[in-house]
This record gives sequence, C-alpha cells and structure tokens, in this order.
Amino acid sequence: MDWYYAKNGERQGPISEASLRSMLVTGEIAQTDLVWREGMPDWLPAGEVMGHSGEDSVTSNRPAQQPPGGSQIPQAGIGGTGMSGGTIPDEQIPTYLVQSILVTIFCCWPFGIPGIVYASKVEGLVARGDIRGAMEASRKAKTWTWISFGTGLAAILLYLALVVLGIVAL
Repeated sequence: MDWYYAKNGERQGPISEASLRSMLVTGEIAQTDLVWREGMPDWLPAGEVMGHSGEDSVTSNRPAQQPPGGSQIPQAGIGGTGMSGGTIPDEQIPTYLVQSILVTIFCCWPFGIPGIVYASKVEGLVARGDIRGAMEASRKAKTWTWISFGTGLAAILLYLALVVLGIVAL
C-alpha cells in the first residue's frame, strides 16, 4: 500500500510502507511528520500511525481514495486549536522549562514546581509522537509559570507597599 508524507507543508510520495519505515528509522521522516494512505480519513503524525511496535495502528470506517486536501497538507490552526484533524504545529512545541526554573527560583517556588514538571514532559511526549499530549503539557507549563510569576510579583509589590506605608521595616 502506498503512503504519502508531509515535509515542510508539501506532500511527498507515494512511497512503500517499507520505505516509510526506513525513513522513520533514519530520521528522514520525524515521528511528528504527517502521513496518509488510502483508507485513512485524514493526515496523522507518523508516530501515531506506525506506533512503537512497528505495526500500522490506523483503522478507518470512512475510506478515502485521495489524500484529504489534495496536494495541500493541513496546517496548524485548522479546526480552531491546531490539535484536531491530525494537524501539527509548523514550529516546535515550546517547553517553557527555562522560564519555569527561573520563576521557581526567583518568584514563587510552590507554583513553579508544577511548571517544571509539565515542561519536562513536553519533549518526551513529542518523541513518542503524542503531539496532543505535548501541546497540553506545554500549555500547563506556561500556565503554572505565569501563576508563579504573578504570585511572586504580587508578593513583592505588597511588601514594597508595606515598606512605603511604614508598616514593615527594610
């Protein structure tokens, strides 16, 4: 069965399944690159389709005769979130690890720690081909980083206000 894959927003192929697997092993095709074959309703990340066992994990009740979108590959943002319809972002998914570490050290460590935990999950999820999970972990890392920053900033401003009012000494 012939496969198509997306590189830099352009459809490539058809290629054999053996060629596709070989390209995945050599890194020519990333786990996050989109792939499609007859019988699939939409483009999906190669990591989701091929799985770690090396067996094709896609089943479909709606066979398609041509790749969805013709020669155009779905881009991030289609479907509202960029996470539905087998789309992946054009750029790397941010981890927010550095920001999480900095706000944990300088602002508010109780809220910075969850940011570090979620940030450390992003790259592992991408490597496994779990794009949706990686995007969710990235979103949570960003949220906890901002919560930590805001809490730390509020505490500093409250302290300075108390110093100005003479309630607390420097």
